[in-house]
Amino acid sequence: MLIHYKCPNCGDDMAFDSESGALSCSSCGRQDNIEQFSDDYIKNVFTEEDAKEYHCENCGAVVITDNDTTATSCSFCGAGVVLGDRLTGKLAPGKVIPFTISKDQARAAFKKWCKNGRLTPKGFMTADRIKNITGMYVPFWIYDLNSKVKYEGAGKKVRTYTRGDYIYTETKHYDVYRDIDLYHVRVPVDASEKMNDEIMDKLEPYHYNDLKTFKTPYLAGYLAEKYNYDDNELFPRVKSKISSFVDSYVRSTITGYSSVTKKHEQINTNNLNSTYVLFPVWMVYYDYDRQEHTFAMNGQTGKIVGKPPISPKKVATWFGGIAASSFIIIKLLAFIVSGVIW
Repeated sequence: MLIHYKCPNCGDDMAFDSESGALSCSSCGRQDNIEQFSDDYIKNVFTEEDAKEYHCENCGAVVITDNDTTATSCSFCGAGVVLGDRLTGKLAPGKVIPFTISKDQARAAFKKWCKNGRLTPKGFMTADRIKNITGMYVPFWIYDLNSKVKYEGAGKKVRTYTRGDYIYTETKHYDVYRDIDLYHVRVPVDASEKMNDEIMDKLEPYHYNDLKTFKTPYLAGYLAEKYNYDDNELFPRVKSKISSFVDSYVRSTITGYSSVTKKHEQINTNNLNSTYVLFPVWMVYYDYDRQEHTFAMNGQTGKIVGKPPISPKKVATWFGGIAASSFIIIKLLAFIVSGVIW
């Protein structure tokens, strides 16, 4: 089933507008509240295939997608369409954070970001080689977790004091126990095998006050993918993601000792709840020096992640400046101490 939104007023295509948060027609200006749209758009059950063929109701052209795509555009007429049969049952997202940054705003923000690169080549900083900017919804699972931690360690308190002509060192040994109950709320993990996990992690945080109950019109005009990994498959990764927080929290409860040695620690983490959500991401493709550089922008906050090219000349100048500054400081210190300049 190919869901295509037509304007009831003029018959032109409608798409989600990030500024108004409504389903909007660019021709006549009509705007419809997405919350009033019925879930009846989602009817069929999707069966796994390597590719699937749909017919665009706007121009009649054939739309072919891979089996991960849930929203796309017709390559002939450009109409934004949603593949409703890939959003049913367990493939239906529970929540979505809509785009709040438009394509024009994303382009302007990226150009500004490029100009701030102190060590990037001058040609890159002009940001005039943007090849394409694509808005897409990336599948995530957000978890509510409970970690029960049992910790056993050995603590020392060392005190040194002087009495008469003697210096004494007093060492006291303690058994350290902790029994901690931790709750983690809405920990996100991306569920697409196509997206780089490190980049998706760095796009955080998302502000969950903008979470909306999923409606297919939010996807109109954007690309979107279904998840490749379910919440059970990603559970080991979310446990790994919170492990550093658990360790730091346990350490924060053990104070007042000169040193602590861990003897045993047991962490049992359970999944209390997991929700399938879609988060907005702008993918920016930039041509520079005969190479394509890919950057990602949080479609809600505008945070940009990616590795820009580095200018060897600027790096050399920067390090040279540090070395020169250090040399001057050393000479000034020498003059202050000895009154002699080298």
